[in-house]
Parts: sequence; structure tokens; C-alpha cells
Amino acid sequence: MEEMRKAAFTSVARGCGFALLGILCVMVGFSFNPRLMFQSGGTLTLMTVLVLIMKARRALSSDYKHTEMWLILPENFRPPERYARWATATVMRDAYFTFAQYTALISIAMWLMALVIGLSGLASAYWTFQGAP
Repeated sequence: MEEMRKAAFTSVARGCGFALLGILCVMVGFSFNPRLMFQSGGTLTLMTVLVLIMKARRALSSDYKHTEMWLILPENFRPPERYARWATATVMRDAYFTFAQYTALISIAMWLMALVIGLSGLASAYWTFQGAP
């Protein structure tokens, strides 16, 4: 079961890594406005949380043989077929929910940074210094 858990977390971490790469690219695109940068990052990570929760709910009904976790898992660690569906769904669901919690914390941190920047006036000082209207 521990090998299944490692494979599930590897699979979900890989997907979250690709999502993080996309989110960081968007944030760099908005780096001219720090408040907007953190707002967009917070919104996109919140969308990632929603996707992870939806995938966790679908883990119970998906075919375990077509999951990335099953493909990563070495043959000698795969459980018997009658047990595999339940074990795969349980492990994948746990991995999705764990990464959803961490991603939600990151989203909250980004929204708080946007709030601090907005309340402190750093964004307006930045725009005034740059000569923007």
C-alpha cells in the first residue's frame, strides 16, 4: 500500500507542478502590477483546488487501469484485481485531497499578499513612480 501511495503522490505532484508552472508564467506576465500579480495567482491556484477536488470525487468511479498511478506502480506492487479498484481509488483520493489542501493554503497566502499590497498603497506608489495615469 505504501508503494501505491508513493506512486499516487508522484502522479498528483507532477500534475500540480505543471499547473504551478502555468500559474507562475501568468504571474510573471502581470509583474508590472504586484497586486494584480498576486490576485491572478490566487485565483488560478483556487481554480487548481477546485480541479483537484473534482478529480478526488471522480477517483471512486474511474477505471484504475487507466490512471497514471497504476502505470507508475511496479508490477510486483500491484494489488489483486478485486482489491485494486478500492485501493487505487482510496489512495488517489487521499493524494488529491492532500494536494488540494496545500494548494488552498498557497491561494490564501497569495490573496493575503494582494490585500496587503492593496491596503498599503504599494501598488499606487509603484504606478505613480512609473508615470502611469
